[in-house]
Amino acid sequence: MKTNILYRSLLSILILTASSCELDQSNPNSATDQQVLNTREGVIALSIGLRQFYSTTGLSQVMLTPTVTAREVKGIATFTNTLELEAGGTALPTANGNILSYWSTMQREMGMCENIIANAPKVANIEPALLSGIMAQAYLFKAISLASLAAAFEQANLNSSTTEPVQFVPRAAVMAEAIRLLDLGIATITTNPASAAFTNLVSGPDFDLKNTLYAYQARISLMAGDNQKALTNANLVDLSKTSKYSYTTLSPNPLYTIYNVTRSYRPRDNFGLPAALYEAGDKRYSFYFTTPRDIINTDPVVILTGFAASQTTSIPLYLTDEIKLIKAEATLRLNGSLTTALQLINEVRTQTSGDLYGVNAGLPAYTGAVTKDDLLLEVYKQRCTELYLSGLKWEDTRRFGRPVPPANNTERNRIFYPYPDQERLNNKNTPADPAI
Repeated sequence: MKTNILYRSLLSILILTASSCELDQSNPNSATDQQVLNTREGVIALSIGLRQFYSTTGLSQVMLTPTVTAREVKGIATFTNTLELEAGGTALPTANGNILSYWSTMQREMGMCENIIANAPKVANIEPALLSGIMAQAYLFKAISLASLAAAFEQANLNSSTTEPVQFVPRAAVMAEAIRLLDLGIATITTNPASAAFTNLVSGPDFDLKNTLYAYQARISLMAGDNQKALTNANLVDLSKTSKYSYTTLSPNPLYTIYNVTRSYRPRDNFGLPAALYEAGDKRYSFYFTTPRDIINTDPVVILTGFAASQTTSIPLYLTDEIKLIKAEATLRLNGSLTTALQLINEVRTQTSGDLYGVNAGLPAYTGAVTKDDLLLEVYKQRCTELYLSGLKWEDTRRFGRPVPPANNTERNRIFYPYPDQERLNNKNTPADPAI
């Protein structure tokens, strides 16, 4: 895809964010592409911008489109795109606007990251410890974008391009590249830890770069089937710390906007889970949902709260209990200790208070069969509830071998998305669409 990052408009908006550091700034309204890529203030502004873009526009894709496909959310508007996404299967055409937006957003995010990676090291007056943070963050968000593409499409590109059609590779190679980038990010800040200047000028105090790199390496390695790497990195995450996206009324929480302002979609009751996977009395229900409960076309739907409570509610990059469930799943898939996996599962199930974000299940301890397969099913159940609307469930349905559409649409109505028409029209390398 030929992406075109609008550096001038991005810098004019974000250069003000960096102004508190008393930089020698030119008028942001006259900023050029060269200033963005070849000046300290430009690199800082674009680094802020790539994270802010993903935290708003990126999450609005990840926390909507695949969550409809994974039956967590119901499309209730009569817009064509919404109806197509809700129907799924062969009724989801290549012209669907949601699919195009998802694809294009990840391409744009990749392009911003690539320009930081290619150009930031050339700027002479960026001090090494600030540069390491800037580079590691760019590696992180390019990896996140790649993993998001791999979770939705059978094939994708490893790099964006503004000059020629991109090449496609199988999604296993896309995930492998994401893992490589995360390794680079971890190595970068291990060799030269990010400075306080990175926190003050780029990330802000709510974003924990180091722990986020470990958490996403664990997450994406699990998706890729590298269970040992997933377990190793999960064990490196400091579970006493948080990492979250912060919002303002000028840059609002995308979940709040989607589900409590525009309201073209509503959460399915009981997390959209079939009866066999939902456990009554789960306190996470009252964290994520509130009334009114309505019936729309025979489907019960509710109102989203939790991480969508207001315009300024923070959204975590990962949850503490996701890390515990990664450890449990990786341990089981490595044929490790059933006792260890069960203990981790029960830490998630029985927690009544103390979660850093208030996501407490408050369930009794697991009483089912203690076998590898039974515990893996329990991990899946807990992930569906704990990580509701994170955009991870659709990928989980593949990894856990859940019922497959079109024979069974209970937990997903597509296996992968077709490629957007705009990509195919402009890129002869676009692969054939999956059947469903």
